[in-house]
Amino acid sequence: MNERIRELVRQAGLDDADFPVENWDNVPLAKFAEIIIQECLDQCYNRGMNDELYAGQLKAAANIEEYFGVGS
Repeated sequence: MNERIRELVRQAGLDDADFPVENWDNVPLAKFAEIIIQECLDQCYNRGMNDELYAGQLKAAANIEEYFGVGS
């Protein structure tokens, strides 16, 4: 999980007191965020493989993986 997820948690009104940095990977909310991101990636990778938009879907998935620091 990368800093971008932590930033989103802070924007939601939570802080490091709620989710200490040393325990971040064990926090259920962090796992929830990772699962949502993975579902989005799966949609990019597994939809419309035979249409002209597929190359764009693959690029979008790669960008999401890089941005959030997660992947399939």
